[in-house]
Amino acid sequence: MSPSEKPVPPVGEEIHLPGPSLQPLLLTVGITVALVGVTTSLVLVIAGGILALVVLVRWIQDARRELDSLPVESKHH
Repeated sequence: MSPSEKPVPPVGEEIHLPGPSLQPLLLTVGITVALVGVTTSLVLVIAGGILALVVLVRWIQDARRELDSLPVESKHH
């Protein structure tokens, strides 16, 4: 194998895909509300910012939890 080729997983090894989630949509809504609030109301900036921050923190926590649940040999650091 040449140095430019990436190792291929063994036959039968499953590729991990995350499950469906509303977090990307909620993060987008939070950012959008905050940006609309910049031109209309400070209340919208605060509400959108809080929503975006909460969703982002939860999303990171979920991703870490999911990564920790994977088998050790599949973790690529």
